[in-house]
Amino acid sequence: MTEQTTARQHRFTDRRVLVTGASGGVGRALCDLFRAEGARVVGVDVVPGDGIVEANLADPESITGLVAHTLAELGGLDVLCNVAGIQAHARIENLSVELLRKHLDVNVMGPILLTQGFVPALAESQGNVVTVASISAMMGQPYNTAYCASKGGVLLAMRALAIELADRMIRVNCVSPGGIDTPMINDAAHSLPEDANWDLVAKSQSVIPGFMPPADIAEAIMFLASDAASSITGTNLKVDRGVVW
Repeated sequence: MTEQTTARQHRFTDRRVLVTGASGGVGRALCDLFRAEGARVVGVDVVPGDGIVEANLADPESITGLVAHTLAELGGLDVLCNVAGIQAHARIENLSVELLRKHLDVNVMGPILLTQGFVPALAESQGNVVTVASISAMMGQPYNTAYCASKGGVLLAMRALAIELADRMIRVNCVSPGGIDTPMINDAAHSLPEDANWDLVAKSQSVIPGFMPPADIAEAIMFLASDAASSITGTNLKVDRGVVW
Protein backbone atom coordinates (compact mmCIF):
# COMPACT_ATOMS: atom_id res chain seq x y z
CA MET A 1 0.00 0.00 0.00
CA THR A 2 1.46 3.35 -1.05
CA GLU A 3 1.71 6.37 1.25
CA GLN A 4 -0.69 8.22 -1.06
CA THR A 5 -3.30 5.45 -0.78
CA THR A 6 -2.90 5.33 3.01
CA ALA A 7 -3.35 9.11 3.26
CA ARG A 8 -6.48 8.94 1.13
CA GLN A 9 -7.98 6.23 3.32
CA HIS A 10 -7.61 8.45 6.37
CA ARG A 11 -8.80 11.79 4.96
CA PHE A 12 -11.97 11.77 7.06
CA THR A 13 -11.05 9.83 10.18
CA ASP A 14 -13.50 10.82 12.95
CA ARG A 15 -14.98 13.59 10.80
CA ARG A 16 -18.70 14.11 11.39
CA VAL A 17 -20.67 14.13 8.15
CA LEU A 18 -24.30 14.60 7.13
CA VAL A 19 -25.39 13.41 3.67
CA THR A 20 -28.87 14.15 2.36
CA GLY A 21 -30.34 12.06 -0.44
CA ALA A 22 -28.63 9.05 1.11
CA SER A 23 -31.03 6.50 -0.39
CA GLY A 24 -30.22 7.64 -3.94
CA GLY A 25 -27.33 6.69 -6.17
CA VAL A 26 -24.90 9.53 -5.41
CA GLY A 27 -25.89 9.85 -1.75
CA ARG A 28 -25.54 6.14 -1.08
CA ALA A 29 -22.14 6.00 -2.80
CA LEU A 30 -21.03 9.07 -0.87
CA CYS A 31 -22.01 7.59 2.51
CA ASP A 32 -20.09 4.40 1.69
CA LEU A 33 -16.96 6.31 0.65
CA PHE A 34 -16.99 8.58 3.71
CA ARG A 35 -17.36 5.59 6.04
CA ALA A 36 -14.57 3.75 4.22
CA GLU A 37 -12.33 6.71 5.02
CA GLY A 38 -13.18 6.77 8.71
CA ALA A 39 -16.00 9.31 8.90
CA ARG A 40 -19.02 9.11 11.17
CA VAL A 41 -21.97 9.59 8.84
CA VAL A 42 -25.64 10.40 9.25
CA GLY A 43 -27.48 9.54 6.03
CA VAL A 44 -30.80 11.30 5.45
CA ASP A 45 -33.60 10.80 2.93
CA VAL A 46 -37.35 11.12 2.54
CA VAL A 47 -37.21 7.54 1.22
CA PRO A 48 -36.88 5.03 4.07
CA GLY A 49 -33.97 2.61 4.09
CA ASP A 50 -31.63 0.65 6.31
CA GLY A 51 -29.75 3.08 8.53
CA ILE A 52 -31.46 6.10 6.94
CA VAL A 53 -32.80 8.98 9.03
CA GLU A 54 -36.10 10.06 7.48
CA ALA A 55 -36.62 13.77 6.92
CA ASN A 56 -38.54 15.93 4.46
CA LEU A 57 -36.40 18.77 3.18
CA ALA A 58 -39.50 20.59 1.94
CA ASP A 59 -40.66 20.95 5.55
CA PRO A 60 -38.85 23.52 7.75
CA GLU A 61 -39.93 21.74 10.94
CA SER A 62 -38.47 18.47 9.64
CA ILE A 63 -35.21 20.29 8.92
CA THR A 64 -35.12 21.72 12.44
CA GLY A 65 -35.61 18.23 13.85
CA LEU A 66 -32.91 16.82 11.58
CA VAL A 67 -30.37 19.40 12.75
CA ALA A 68 -31.10 18.59 16.39
CA HIS A 69 -30.94 14.83 15.77
CA THR A 70 -27.64 15.08 13.89
CA LEU A 71 -25.93 17.23 16.51
CA ALA A 72 -27.13 14.92 19.28
CA GLU A 73 -25.83 11.84 17.46
CA LEU A 74 -22.53 13.22 16.20
CA GLY A 75 -21.79 15.91 18.79
CA GLY A 76 -21.09 18.47 16.09
CA LEU A 77 -20.57 18.60 12.33
CA ASP A 78 -17.55 18.87 10.04
CA VAL A 79 -19.11 18.34 6.60
CA LEU A 80 -22.61 19.00 5.28
CA CYS A 81 -23.35 17.39 1.91
CA ASN A 82 -26.57 18.60 0.27
CA VAL A 83 -27.19 15.86 -2.27
CA ALA A 84 -30.99 15.42 -2.17
CA GLY A 85 -32.94 16.81 -5.08
CA ILE A 86 -35.92 16.28 -7.36
CA GLN A 87 -36.42 16.67 -11.11
CA ALA A 88 -39.54 16.41 -13.26
CA HIS A 89 -40.03 17.73 -16.77
CA ALA A 90 -43.04 19.68 -17.96
CA ARG A 91 -43.92 21.89 -20.90
CA ILE A 92 -44.38 25.47 -19.75
CA GLU A 93 -48.11 25.16 -20.53
CA ASN A 94 -48.33 22.26 -18.06
CA LEU A 95 -46.02 23.58 -15.34
CA SER A 96 -48.10 23.80 -12.19
CA VAL A 97 -47.51 26.03 -9.20
CA GLU A 98 -47.24 22.88 -7.06
CA LEU A 99 -44.50 21.34 -9.22
CA LEU A 100 -42.53 24.58 -9.37
CA ARG A 101 -42.87 25.14 -5.63
CA LYS A 102 -41.76 21.57 -4.84
CA HIS A 103 -38.57 22.02 -6.89
CA LEU A 104 -37.79 25.28 -5.11
CA ASP A 105 -38.60 23.86 -1.66
CA VAL A 106 -36.44 20.73 -1.99
CA ASN A 107 -33.63 21.94 -4.25
CA VAL A 108 -33.17 25.49 -2.92
CA MET A 109 -34.84 25.98 0.44
CA GLY A 110 -33.67 22.64 1.87
CA PRO A 111 -29.91 23.24 1.40
CA ILE A 112 -30.18 26.86 2.56
CA LEU A 113 -32.09 26.02 5.74
CA LEU A 114 -29.84 23.05 6.54
CA THR A 115 -26.76 25.24 6.15
CA GLN A 116 -28.39 27.88 8.36
CA GLY A 117 -29.13 25.30 11.06
CA PHE A 118 -25.58 23.97 11.11
CA VAL A 119 -23.70 27.30 10.98
CA PRO A 120 -22.77 27.29 14.71
CA ALA A 121 -21.48 23.70 14.55
CA LEU A 122 -19.59 24.28 11.30
CA ALA A 123 -18.04 27.48 12.66
CA GLU A 124 -16.84 25.56 15.70
CA SER A 125 -15.25 22.82 13.58
CA GLN A 126 -14.19 25.17 10.75
CA GLY A 127 -16.05 22.74 8.54
CA ASN A 128 -17.51 22.99 5.09
CA VAL A 129 -20.61 22.56 2.92
CA VAL A 130 -20.74 20.84 -0.47
CA THR A 131 -24.00 21.13 -2.40
CA VAL A 132 -24.98 19.31 -5.57
CA ALA A 133 -26.14 21.84 -8.16
CA SER A 134 -26.27 20.77 -11.83
CA ILE A 135 -25.20 21.72 -15.32
CA SER A 136 -28.86 22.74 -15.51
CA ALA A 137 -27.91 25.69 -13.30
CA MET A 138 -25.82 27.10 -16.13
CA MET A 139 -27.69 26.25 -19.32
CA GLY A 140 -31.25 26.39 -20.56
CA GLN A 141 -32.88 23.01 -21.15
CA PRO A 142 -36.27 22.39 -22.75
CA TYR A 143 -39.15 21.17 -20.58
CA ASN A 144 -36.92 21.64 -17.52
CA THR A 145 -37.84 25.13 -16.31
CA ALA A 146 -38.54 24.19 -12.69
CA TYR A 147 -35.33 22.20 -12.29
CA CYS A 148 -33.13 24.78 -14.06
CA ALA A 149 -34.60 27.57 -11.93
CA SER A 150 -34.06 25.64 -8.71
CA LYS A 151 -30.50 24.58 -9.48
CA GLY A 152 -29.56 28.07 -10.64
CA GLY A 153 -30.99 29.37 -7.38
CA VAL A 154 -29.08 26.99 -5.15
CA LEU A 155 -25.82 27.61 -7.03
CA LEU A 156 -26.03 31.37 -6.43
CA ALA A 157 -27.25 30.87 -2.86
CA MET A 158 -24.19 28.77 -2.03
CA ARG A 159 -21.87 31.33 -3.62
CA ALA A 160 -23.48 34.02 -1.46
CA LEU A 161 -23.03 31.85 1.64
CA ALA A 162 -19.38 31.23 0.75
CA ILE A 163 -18.79 34.98 1.00
CA GLU A 164 -20.90 35.51 4.10
CA LEU A 165 -19.42 32.58 6.06
CA ALA A 166 -15.78 33.10 5.08
CA ASP A 167 -15.00 35.09 8.23
CA ARG A 168 -16.16 32.08 10.24
CA MET A 169 -13.82 29.81 8.28
CA ILE A 170 -16.67 27.81 6.76
CA ARG A 171 -16.05 26.81 3.17
CA VAL A 172 -19.04 26.45 0.80
CA ASN A 173 -18.77 24.83 -2.64
CA CYS A 174 -20.88 23.17 -5.31
CA VAL A 175 -20.53 20.22 -7.65
CA SER A 176 -22.51 20.41 -10.90
CA PRO A 177 -23.05 17.00 -12.50
CA GLY A 178 -24.20 16.15 -15.97
CA GLY A 179 -26.14 12.96 -16.60
CA ILE A 180 -25.70 10.34 -13.87
CA ASP A 181 -26.90 6.75 -13.92
CA THR A 182 -29.33 7.11 -11.01
CA PRO A 183 -33.04 6.41 -10.47
CA MET A 184 -33.78 10.15 -10.35
CA ILE A 185 -32.29 10.74 -13.80
CA ASN A 186 -34.06 7.72 -15.25
CA ASP A 187 -37.38 8.83 -13.75
CA ALA A 188 -36.86 12.36 -15.05
CA ALA A 189 -36.21 11.04 -18.56
CA HIS A 190 -39.56 9.27 -18.48
CA SER A 191 -41.27 12.55 -17.58
CA LEU A 192 -40.29 14.18 -20.89
CA PRO A 193 -43.26 15.03 -23.13
CA GLU A 194 -44.11 12.30 -25.63
CA ASP A 195 -43.71 14.79 -28.48
CA ALA A 196 -40.48 16.33 -27.13
CA ASN A 197 -38.17 17.99 -29.64
CA TRP A 198 -35.16 15.69 -29.37
CA ASP A 199 -32.93 18.08 -31.32
CA LEU A 200 -33.32 20.49 -28.39
CA VAL A 201 -32.91 17.78 -25.74
CA ALA A 202 -29.73 16.54 -27.44
CA LYS A 203 -28.00 19.89 -26.89
CA SER A 204 -27.32 18.77 -23.31
CA GLN A 205 -25.35 15.68 -24.35
CA SER A 206 -21.72 15.24 -23.31
CA VAL A 207 -18.79 14.68 -25.67
CA ILE A 208 -17.90 11.50 -23.75
CA PRO A 209 -21.01 9.35 -24.28
CA GLY A 210 -23.09 7.70 -21.61
CA PHE A 211 -24.26 8.45 -18.10
CA MET A 212 -21.68 8.73 -15.33
CA PRO A 213 -21.55 6.27 -12.42
CA PRO A 214 -22.66 7.86 -9.11
CA ALA A 215 -19.19 7.28 -7.63
CA ASP A 216 -17.71 9.85 -10.04
CA ILE A 217 -19.81 12.58 -8.46
CA ALA A 218 -19.25 11.25 -4.94
CA GLU A 219 -15.47 11.45 -5.46
CA ALA A 220 -15.73 15.08 -6.60
CA ILE A 221 -17.78 15.94 -3.51
CA MET A 222 -15.23 14.25 -1.26
CA PHE A 223 -12.39 16.22 -2.81
CA LEU A 224 -14.10 19.53 -2.07
CA ALA A 225 -14.92 18.32 1.46
CA SER A 226 -11.34 17.26 2.14
CA ASP A 227 -8.35 19.19 3.47
CA ALA A 228 -6.88 19.07 -0.04
CA ALA A 229 -9.44 21.74 -0.93
CA SER A 230 -8.80 23.88 2.16
CA SER A 231 -8.25 27.01 0.03
CA ILE A 232 -11.26 26.45 -2.22
CA THR A 233 -14.54 28.17 -1.44
CA GLY A 234 -17.30 29.71 -3.55
CA THR A 235 -16.47 27.47 -6.48
CA ASN A 236 -18.55 25.22 -8.71
CA LEU A 237 -16.87 22.03 -9.90
CA LYS A 238 -18.48 20.89 -13.16
CA VAL A 239 -18.39 17.10 -13.62
CA ASP A 240 -20.27 16.39 -16.84
CA ARG A 241 -18.11 14.42 -19.32
CA GLY A 242 -17.72 17.55 -21.40
CA VAL A 243 -21.15 19.05 -22.09
CA VAL A 244 -20.40 21.82 -24.59
CA TRP A 245 -22.79 24.76 -24.91
